[in-house]
Amino acid sequence: MRSENSEDKLLIAKTEDLFSACEKNFVPASSYFLDERQCFIAESVCGRHRGLNYGFWGGYENAKRRILCVYNEYYEDSWKNEIGLKCLTFRYRKEDKLSHRDFLGSLMAMRLKRETIGDIIIGEGIAQIFADEIASKHIMAELCKVGKVGVSIYDDIPFELEPVQEFSEISGTVSSLRLDSVLSLGLRQSREKTASIIKSVGVTLNFVPVYSASKELKCGDVFSVKGYGKFILSDVTGISKKGRIHITVQKYK
Repeated sequence: MRSENSEDKLLIAKTEDLFSACEKNFVPASSYFLDERQCFIAESVCGRHRGLNYGFWGGYENAKRRILCVYNEYYEDSWKNEIGLKCLTFRYRKEDKLSHRDFLGSLMAMRLKRETIGDIIIGEGIAQIFADEIASKHIMAELCKVGKVGVSIYDDIPFELEPVQEFSEISGTVSSLRLDSVLSLGLRQSREKTASIIKSVGVTLNFVPVYSASKELKCGDVFSVKGYGKFILSDVTGISKKGRIHITVQKYK
């Protein structure tokens, strides 16, 4: 197992700082937006502490990007209001098809940091984005177009969209459920190539970095490789006459 990288160490230190700040000031202390892996790391730190409460919130249940808030029992019923989360609603013509990438690109072009922006949910002629208070004010004041599409922005509409995760499916047979075999199917690369990727780049398996090609997977495992995408081993259906295992891998779009 390789040691934590510098970004993970910084996240751990900042999470510890939230507990220290809350203990010192007696008011809630909040992080920036954390992705799923960062939430996993931060929660492992939170589990070491007693006497203070904590929660993760991204604006709706099962949000992917969430803010960590550390608070005392006085704020048990109000801590979500203390993190300064805003829901911005974008409206535009339904015939103008805008994607998650379109919105994220426009926001990053404003030189906003990714950590100030939460989930981006797209509908027909509408998108809703969660952002912190400072980023929200900047967006409301400065953004009038996403790409070439004019948008109207509102900060007083409740969250109403249904997040939908889209996948592409890859089915085939593998010799085993080893990480290099499953990843070989997902990446459509040779087993030798994927073994090299695992050793050099590493795979994030259920939010934990893995560098062993022989790691065994099970149905439901989520894994990702930087630069190649994110996948889930969604189905293991049986064994062929030649002893190979039928599996389905879903790639996140």
